[in-house]
Amino acid sequence: MGFIFSKSMNENMKNQQEFMLMNARLQLERQLMMQNEMRERQMAMQIAWSREFLKYFGTFFGIAAISLTAGAIKRKRPAFLFPLVPLSFVLTYQYDLGYGTLLQRMKGEAESILETEKSTLQLPKGMITFESLERSRREHSKFFIDK
Repeated sequence: MGFIFSKSMNENMKNQQEFMLMNARLQLERQLMMQNEMRERQMAMQIAWSREFLKYFGTFFGIAAISLTAGAIKRKRPAFLFPLVPLSFVLTYQYDLGYGTLLQRMKGEAESILETEKSTLQLPKGMITFESLERSRREHSKFFIDK
């Protein structure tokens, strides 16, 4: 009688472990999907911000270019055109970020770094572990209730 009961308990325990493993896997998949969704939304916001900034900066650049060109012609001083050089770099960068291929180039460079320069990405003193966190917590803790 005890053997049948023990066999049933072992089967239930095995089923429970399989269920817990499946549940943990499902939870991990959901977390990964949620993190990816949040990353995509943040990237979309960054691109949208860049496009909006480009509208305002493009307007400013156009007005500045017309005004500076008119001032250079009127006063016969080409030095008035020099501020357009750095402003054009900012305009080009923002356009490339909002509508060009800058993000794809950045992604390619990031993938290259992940593949070939792994050592530059390592944290000082290595990965954070539970033990190191606990040690730091105990050092800074105001409570002395450690067991």
